[in-house]
Amino acid sequence: MNRAFSRKKDKTWMHTPEALSKHYIPYSAKFLGSTEVEQPKGTEVVRDAVRKLKFARHIKKSEGQKTPKVELQISIYGVKILDPKTKEVLHNCQLHRISFCADDKTDKRIFTFICKDSESNKHLCYVFDSEKCAEEITLTIGQAFDLAYRKFLESGGKDVETRKQIAGLQKRIQELETENIELKNKVQDLENQLRITQVHTSPAGSVTPKSPSTDIFDMVPFSPISPQSSTPTRNGTQPPPVPSRSAEISAVKSLRKLSKHVAIYPERDLFGAEPFDPFSCGAGDFPPDIQSKLDEMQEGFKMGLTLEGTVFCLDPLDSRC
Repeated sequence: MNRAFSRKKDKTWMHTPEALSKHYIPYSAKFLGSTEVEQPKGTEVVRDAVRKLKFARHIKKSEGQKTPKVELQISIYGVKILDPKTKEVLHNCQLHRISFCADDKTDKRIFTFICKDSESNKHLCYVFDSEKCAEEITLTIGQAFDLAYRKFLESGGKDVETRKQIAGLQKRIQELETENIELKNKVQDLENQLRITQVHTSPAGSVTPKSPSTDIFDMVPFSPISPQSSTPTRNGTQPPPVPSRSAEISAVKSLRKLSKHVAIYPERDLFGAEPFDPFSCGAGDFPPDIQSKLDEMQEGFKMGLTLEGTVFCLDPLDSRC
């Protein structure tokens, strides 16, 4: 794997693994902006991007606009760029999408990284002014990447995007609950219709038998009394035929069986497959959408992260940004 931590081979990491895996390392910086680049790596690539964003920032500064301040939160889950006052997340860059990170060796303030956008799949270069701690931030991102990749290998990918998987399961449960309620309502409506039909078809003077105990749905089952032959109405027309009792009983039984089949927590879903369990499935058992995400992470980690020190200050506008 091409993890080119070129400046870390003879140094130790700056932070403890617990600080990056259980919490995050915060930094304050000024955000010069982001711009699209053609390549995921390369000194010339980031040099051109920095020059472009510095020039754009110089124009805005001449118009009275200040460079916005942001808060960086670096952890094994990614680099978050937040508004320091409202804590609103402006950008969330996952580590496996970051392919290049560099700081300016002649100007200790400037650092940059290239990240692949999750929606457009374009490579974006983010540039920051970090108040003389550019190298420290660059190395922190490198350490977080190293820890994230080790965690990915140790877990076998089972805990990747667990929140998304749990959200999918919760959505599935909600769908089953809604479907269960609809089926109960259908059973209730059908049994009500059968009781009404039973009253209309009972002979005069007969007494309707008492309702038996309720079923598992807290509903009173219908009584299969043989229907009487229909009688003509006063205008001589014949009322609609009464449905066959056997057909009605069969329909109710079918609905009950289907209702039982889609219980809130079924052992198998409607297609006969076992529900997805993010904590017990093995490699290759993920649903297609999750598996594609895992493949993407694997590809991102294999591409690696290149840490590099380079020179960005190539024009007279740099000292004024």
